[in-house]
Amino acid sequence: MKKTRLNNLHKKLGAKMVEFAGYEMPIQYSSIIAEHKAVRNSVGVFDVSHMGEIFITGDKSLDFVQHITINDASKLSPGRVQYSAMCYPDGGIVDDLLVYKISENEFMLVVNASNIEKDFNWMKENNKFGVSIKNLSDDYSLLAVQGPHSTDVVQKLMSDKIDLEYYHFTKGKIAGVDMIISRTGYTGEIGYELYFTGDESTAEKVWNEIFTAGKEFDIQPVGLAARDSLRLEMGYCLYGNDIDQTTNPIEAGLGWITKIDKIEFIGKEAIHKIKQDGITRKLVAMISDEKTFPRKDYEIISNGNKVGIITSGTVSPVLEKPIALGYVDKSFNSPGSEVSFKIRDKEFPARITKLPFVKK
Repeated sequence: MKKTRLNNLHKKLGAKMVEFAGYEMPIQYSSIIAEHKAVRNSVGVFDVSHMGEIFITGDKSLDFVQHITINDASKLSPGRVQYSAMCYPDGGIVDDLLVYKISENEFMLVVNASNIEKDFNWMKENNKFGVSIKNLSDDYSLLAVQGPHSTDVVQKLMSDKIDLEYYHFTKGKIAGVDMIISRTGYTGEIGYELYFTGDESTAEKVWNEIFTAGKEFDIQPVGLAARDSLRLEMGYCLYGNDIDQTTNPIEAGLGWITKIDKIEFIGKEAIHKIKQDGITRKLVAMISDEKTFPRKDYEIISNGNKVGIITSGTVSPVLEKPIALGYVDKSFNSPGSEVSFKIRDKEFPARITKLPFVKK
């Protein structure tokens, strides 16, 4: 297994470590609920250095990004970020990703950890523009500082005060280390991502200074388990669960990032046909008042018949109710529709609801 530069520090903090996307990663430190609530109520820090950073440079870098992603990267100016996805010719999703426009001729694509090699190869296979494509994932550490007090913490560490708008980034120094500082977030809270290079001592220095700055806010380290429950409360997709090569952006509720009217891109023809013909299933949000725990691959039932499958599920630490995402037949996808979770041959009533589960 690969290890992030903070691996030893996580173990000193008593983190429970697991294999994830080929890395040994902290899944929790204290408890999932405590870490989840720390992010919702104050501030928490995630080591997400397993994520991938792929840099695109060259005169035709925009043309390349436009060709392989479904959103319209021409709308970006330097310092802006865009949520997007890459699709196969049949409309299936290669990966969802973030597109950072660093300059007119340079982009950073941030991809999911489990897909780094696949995505890198996909980009190289579809490089008909002569751009440079460099996978620098192993060079970068990435920390996410998330929660209502994240701005207070990050601004303490910067000589120049930042006032980043949502989905913008800047370059600066924290703990004397050069880094890209962005404001996107996978939790629904205000938050910042810190991308930087350097060895283990550099990473630990940045981590320690963040925790010193956040001490007055009772800052907490947060593992991947709470990251998952936080994103699920917001209804954010997880690749491998809610989206993959067998799903398309329209049925996954990602039509808003799919710009059919832009220039040609991989999957455009298939996705356009899907929009014209209409979808047969849709990714929906479900909530229950029962005492149960919905999990991936459990069946969704209506009148004794299977109408869908759960792709992500948990008990919301904020709502204290079971919540889930899943694909259902299109006739059951309206908010308020009654369904059930089938768990060990028992059915637990649930209903389709609007996202996010937790309103921010």
